[in-house]
Amino acid sequence: EFAAERWYCDLLLRGSQILILFLPECYTDFLKEDFDVKTYTAQAIHHAVIAEQLAKLAEGISQLDKELHCQVVARHEDLLAQATGIESLEGVLQMMQTRIAALQSAVDRIRTKIVDPYNKIVVRTAQLARLQVACDLLRRIIRILYLSKRLQGQLQGGSREITKAAQSLNELDYLSQGVDLSGIDVIENDLLFISRARLEVENQAKRLLEQGMEIQNPSQVGTALQVFYNLGNLRETIRSVVDGYRTSVQENVVNALDIKVLTQPANTRGAPGRAVMPTPGNTAAFRAALWTNLEKLMDQICAACGQVQHLQKVLTKKRDPVSHVCFIDEIIKDGQPDILHTFWSSVTQTLSEELQKATAASTFLKQALEGEYPKLLRLYNELWKRLQQYSASIQGALVSSGAGLDVELPLLEHDTEDLFTRTKPDYDPEKDLKDSLQPYEAAYLSKSLSRLFDPINLVFPQGGRNPPSNDELDSIIKTIASELNVASVDSGLTIAVAKNAAKTVQLFCVKSEQLLCTQGDASQVIGPLTEGQRRNIAVVNSLFRLQQSVAKVISGLATFPPAAEQVLTASLESVQNLMSSAVQPLLNSVTDSVEAILITMHQEDFSGSLPAGGRLDVPCSLYMRELQGFIARVVNDYFRPLQCLDFLYDSTENIAQRAITLFIRHASLLRPLSEGGKMRLAADFAQMELAVAPLCRRVSDLGKAYRLLRSFRPLLFQTSEHIASSQALGDLIPYSTILHFLFTRAPAELKSPHQAQNCNSNSSLPLLFTINLSSDTLWWKTNATSH
Repeated sequence: EFAAERWYCDLLLRGSQILILFLPECYTDFLKEDFDVKTYTAQAIHHAVIAEQLAKLAEGISQLDKELHCQVVARHEDLLAQATGIESLEGVLQMMQTRIAALQSAVDRIRTKIVDPYNKIVVRTAQLARLQVACDLLRRIIRILYLSKRLQGQLQGGSREITKAAQSLNELDYLSQGVDLSGIDVIENDLLFISRARLEVENQAKRLLEQGMEIQNPSQVGTALQVFYNLGNLRETIRSVVDGYRTSVQENVVNALDIKVLTQPANTRGAPGRAVMPTPGNTAAFRAALWTNLEKLMDQICAACGQVQHLQKVLTKKRDPVSHVCFIDEIIKDGQPDILHTFWSSVTQTLSEELQKATAASTFLKQALEGEYPKLLRLYNELWKRLQQYSASIQGALVSSGAGLDVELPLLEHDTEDLFTRTKPDYDPEKDLKDSLQPYEAAYLSKSLSRLFDPINLVFPQGGRNPPSNDELDSIIKTIASELNVASVDSGLTIAVAKNAAKTVQLFCVKSEQLLCTQGDASQVIGPLTEGQRRNIAVVNSLFRLQQSVAKVISGLATFPPAAEQVLTASLESVQNLMSSAVQPLLNSVTDSVEAILITMHQEDFSGSLPAGGRLDVPCSLYMRELQGFIARVVNDYFRPLQCLDFLYDSTENIAQRAITLFIRHASLLRPLSEGGKMRLAADFAQMELAVAPLCRRVSDLGKAYRLLRSFRPLLFQTSEHIASSQALGDLIPYSTILHFLFTRAPAELKSPHQAQNCNSNSSLPLLFTINLSSDTLWWKTNATSH
């Protein structure tokens, strides 16, 4: 039957495929999977072709019957073979049913042997589990009863037994974990007592901790911490305490900066019907109230930080006597940050945020903080200093108190370091504190620079030609000194203000440089002082007074950072350089004039005989008298008005040294030189000291040039052999100078080197002395001896 049914289905499938190939398209709708009779009928009625559709359907049914008949006729042999195989299949199925029945019987017998012992094992296992639970409960109940009784005695002992009571409560909590003890009558009252006892112990420990933190008693704090450690909530308690201090600090900051409180008048009672209007910002009362509140705020922050620091120190020193675990390790384990570092970061963040909010809401408060920023910075510095002093003193208090604290812990290296660097070596707590003041510092420095520039812009008006007067300069110096004195509350602020002061000095130099006369009349030394020279002298004197006054201000400050002093000193160097550039054209003219006068000695006659009696008629030569008169006039007319004597002597001493050197070089070239000429030249040597004396403090301060002058004079009267053996040669007197001098003693046929080279004494002689010793010697060998 199964095979026949399968064959019939195949036949229908093939018939449907044949219909798809040969039937018209109108019959394909019946082969679709989603064919619906009602829908098809409704469409046929709608198109009014019912008779036609019925005819087509009848025709299609007839064609299908014919096709089926053809298929049966064509495959009747296969159909008969399938029918014969059905009988064999029925025999096989009968044999399978018999074997299945035998298997089912065997399974039933096995089930009977296994199920009963299994059920017994399950029942006995459940009984054993219940027995074990009952035994565990009994043990817990016995231990709870014992601990409850012991806890009653410990509570009667007061604060002396509080740590033991906490340890008992911790064990009772452990016994209550994982089991349901409700409904057990024998311990019901004990459980109620234990819950009440836990609240009592926690409250007592909190009061003990608060009292110990308030009076800075490490014994009480350590006892309270031991209680919370025994109760198992040490970390939560510490977090709660620190959060409380953090909230308190935030409230104090908000109240201190509350503009409503600051503007509230002291006397609120007024006349009937009259409203009291606050006038913030420009009143002394407002600022006095602000700074009073800020001072109180710093005291409150210092107290809170001190208590948190004291708590951390006790946590660092305290160890559990049983497990020997340090409490601070219990707090910061699992990567938790240090409590003091966390608290300090929150304090600085609160200060920064609340200051920003308050100043954004009130321009009066912003102006007060920016205008008196050094006072605010001083409060911050005093707060930090007090915290550091407390950090240094708290360790001694902990060591002296003892009372359960492990004072032998290896923490001495941390105690000597900054209190925040235990876990944050790269953290700067002081910088974190002062970062909240950066906006106000920037505004203050900007106003400070403006205050420093104002007097300079005032004394140097647009188009002005005169340097500032003494009173105006004193005003500038007072402004600089005032700004530096106000900023001395902090080294960093002092350095910043010193940079502003240096900019002020540079601005003064720029303004002064614009007044300098750089035309030709600034360097003339022929007539009296010109207007440009007078102005240059006034500028130099003004620069000198500024330099001296600023240096005096620097030396007058008691605590002046080296970096700030270096900044101001560098700015004073620019003043010195400007002074040098202002007088340098005049000094160059003086130097050129001195050289021109010295060259005229070659126009005088030094070949005369020795006068009778061996004494000269005149004390010195004409050129020397001219040189002395010129130098005296220059010093009196051009240099005396300058007030900077030390600076002036440093410059004019170079002129004197140059004059002496040129004098000796030209004296060594004089030819012919008779005995009378030597006497005149020796007198000129003596007068040379008097000539250059106005250019220096003492002639002996001229150093090598003075020794050269004194050493060369005796050589005028010595023989050539004595000159050659003189110890002054080489180191003091150049060999070239001595060689020139020896040529003056040679016969007229042996010309001097400059005569051999046809050098004009008035123009080309100075070129002879611009070469060094080795070149000079080489020139002598190759030129002079050849002639």
